[in-house]
Amino acid sequence: MIDTHKLKKRDLYLNKIIAFQDTEPVKVVTGIRRCGKSSLLKLMVLHLKESGITDEQILEMNFESHAFKNMNSDSFYEYVKQHIVPNKRMYLFFDEVQRVPNWEDAVNSFRVDFNCDIYVTGSNAYMLSSEYATYLSGRCVEIKMLPLSFSEFLTFHGFEVREIKSSLGGIRKQAFDKNDERYELRDVFDAYMRFGGMPGIADIGLDQEKALMLLEGIYSTVIMRDILERENRKGQSRITDPVLLKKIIMFLADNIGSNISVSSIGNTLMNEGLLDNGKRKGTPSVHTVQSYINALLESYFFYEIKRFDIKGKEFLRTLGKYYIVDIGLRNYLLGFRNRDSGHALENIVYFELLRRGYDVSIGKIDNSEVDFIATKADNKIYVQVTESMTSEDVRKRELSPLQKISDNYEKIILSLNPGMDSSYNGIKSINLIDWLISE
Repeated sequence: MIDTHKLKKRDLYLNKIIAFQDTEPVKVVTGIRRCGKSSLLKLMVLHLKESGITDEQILEMNFESHAFKNMNSDSFYEYVKQHIVPNKRMYLFFDEVQRVPNWEDAVNSFRVDFNCDIYVTGSNAYMLSSEYATYLSGRCVEIKMLPLSFSEFLTFHGFEVREIKSSLGGIRKQAFDKNDERYELRDVFDAYMRFGGMPGIADIGLDQEKALMLLEGIYSTVIMRDILERENRKGQSRITDPVLLKKIIMFLADNIGSNISVSSIGNTLMNEGLLDNGKRKGTPSVHTVQSYINALLESYFFYEIKRFDIKGKEFLRTLGKYYIVDIGLRNYLLGFRNRDSGHALENIVYFELLRRGYDVSIGKIDNSEVDFIATKADNKIYVQVTESMTSEDVRKRELSPLQKISDNYEKIILSLNPGMDSSYNGIKSINLIDWLISE
């Protein structure tokens, strides 16, 4: 269990949970393993205690613990029932609850039988998509958690951003650590691009060897517990080939931000000799590849983004893209290298847009593509991402799709080097790092 004094704030998510405190829906925190879900529950417990809730009203159970290893829904129900304080409102916290077979029976019974407010975490979307949705139809609210944003990364690693006046009168932002050492923001951002945003890295420091060990642990746990074990436990032995699973993970990680046809993945792996281990006969079927990808999406390892035809105003069935939940995990898988950093920047922007509450799709207009259409309620932003806007050719390439869009929603280009111009006929050119720390 994490000591509360070590907890670092994740206000973006904590405020969402607090907004639903003492409402009927079960609060379900989802996200990849080790992205901070357990700590978020601890922060919520702390919030409750600070607002006058007593220890006896709070029950915490972490199903990764050996203490609860062999529980089923009946013993789970009995354990909770024994800890209910009569005539008091109870606050129930269940971490990695999907490890209990038929857990949803018990949770639904708690709702009916006890005066309680329920919070659960899970590392697999499967728990929400099928049985949970059926049991609690409309009676749960999902808080989707992601690894650290760049702003959170700065805070977790002890950096403070200050505006510094230069001798020539200009103002620039720099990062200062706890010892008041100053760093260029770009250098700290490069560390974020290298190590990623898994919160555990803040505990071990920006040390490549230790970071790789931590990332390897996360990767292994996701693959074993959330994909291979889950399939076995469900009695659906779809994921039977760990070698194929690893190859598909490597392929998707290597091709983030690229248009991908699921039907071509098996052929590509065969053609490049990546499945040549003597065991597999022939190319894996499209159905097989799709089921492996679905398992990766359900474990929050990869996220899929659909294409939207801006003129036809409809989603297209062909050629989606995939982004990896944490750029550090990608570096662990593929090695630390500077190739295709453009797609890595897109990856960062995609998840930042999700954090800010947008629905995100790829935009297609004629034969051009807009990196992201970000939509929420009555607001929409068109976003292009590139490394630098200093080259005339790049400027033309990035501006062209945006110039074809005739509506009046905001259009921006995010880059690490925006150049001298901040606007091109209403299309804003914004420094990516400034944008990341702006909210």
